[in-house]
Amino acid sequence: MRKKIFIGLLSLSLLSGGTVDAARYFMQGDSKGVKTPYGDNVKIGKYVRAGDAKLYYEVYGKGEPILILHGGGVGSPYEMGRLIDDLRKNHKVIVMSTRGHGRSEIGDAPLTYEQKANDAIAVLNAVGEQKVQIVGFSDGAYTAYKIAAMYPARVERITAIGAGTLKAGYFGDSMRIEDLAAIDADFVEYEKTIMPEPERWQDFCNKYIQFWHNMSVGGEIFRAIKCPVLLIVGDEDDHAPVITVLEAHQFIPNSRLCVIPKAWHSAFLDNYEMTAQAILPFVNSKLEDLKPSKKVEYNSRQES
Repeated sequence: MRKKIFIGLLSLSLLSGGTVDAARYFMQGDSKGVKTPYGDNVKIGKYVRAGDAKLYYEVYGKGEPILILHGGGVGSPYEMGRLIDDLRKNHKVIVMSTRGHGRSEIGDAPLTYEQKANDAIAVLNAVGEQKVQIVGFSDGAYTAYKIAAMYPARVERITAIGAGTLKAGYFGDSMRIEDLAAIDADFVEYEKTIMPEPERWQDFCNKYIQFWHNMSVGGEIFRAIKCPVLLIVGDEDDHAPVITVLEAHQFIPNSRLCVIPKAWHSAFLDNYEMTAQAILPFVNSKLEDLKPSKKVEYNSRQES
């Protein structure tokens, strides 16, 4: 049984090791050949003003655009590096660091998913893309849901990893930098070197975990999503348990579900090959071919 370290939505590979001489993600181990420092590639990185904060983003490849939204808490674009490597072969991939993560500022406005959605729209406007696919993990997947609900004309389809229904109080209410450092000191040291406001990091963590502690996500937002959605979840996910993702699947009109065996919250790190086999055909399919899975009610077939 894995210990539930966060308290909110952490993005863990459940591996250890690494140094602080390159982009990294929390508890990083083998980066599986990812050489581009996603989220810290200052040679091509740019900034855009979104409300009261400057947000950092990078753009790779050519083709139909895909926006990548990483996990929250200790999330970073680099955690999704293998997937970005594969997607950029055939797509224009837009990689942003969300508020309080990596090189993006925190701002002063209260954390809301409306704000997160508007931040993403500001990045898309800066890049010049009116409609995109979104691949989101955890906090990034919830942001994708909100963007699709608020701005349906801007979202063609969503791949959501580790994000289902959620009840207030499911996550704890404490997230201390010193606790993160006890788990992965290299990650904490690295983040402090690239974030523009390291002195505000603990305050951001306090507000972020309170935001998640009080968060509830139910049928209202899922029913509002009209674009095709691929839901992916690890069968051992204790942040977004399979049953919660199945509930989201039942609510979303045009959805399909993939459960990755022997995988945790970060299914794309625990079993990348199987996760990629689900994602790549979905993002490369023609939109008209993405028919929703049939929603079968529990015990719907009656014995004659």
